[in-house]
Amino acid sequence: QVQLVESGGGLVQAGGSLRLSCAASGLTGSTNALGWSRQPPGKEREAVAAIWLNIGNTYYADSVKGRFTISRDIAKNTVYLQMNSLRPEDTAVYYCAAGSRTTMLAGGLGYHWGQGTQVTVSW
Repeated sequence: QVQLVESGGGLVQAGGSLRLSCAASGLTGSTNALGWSRQPPGKEREAVAAIWLNIGNTYYADSVKGRFTISRDIAKNTVYLQMNSLRPEDTAVYYCAAGSRTTMLAGGLGYHWGQGTQVTVSW
């Protein structure tokens, strides 16, 4: 059973930074990518970033390119999302996701999700 546990959300001022972490367990051959999606208030969930665990290829949504960086620690089965230059429009619940690299590197939401962590960016 895939389990994803997020940490690192919080409140930050515009222009600030946060780092999210996600510890994964129970991954199988079909869940070879980890990533992050987010759901802003009143909007649909959207993919933010993803990384192929074996090779390190990445996907980023256009809205976060140049500001967010996804990385992984294979030994710890952990993925990180470093978020810089945060904007109020980045406010959302951020979910760690696991899935196939085919779908996640194409911007898909994945097959499994964590409980989510709130990120709030204020002016």
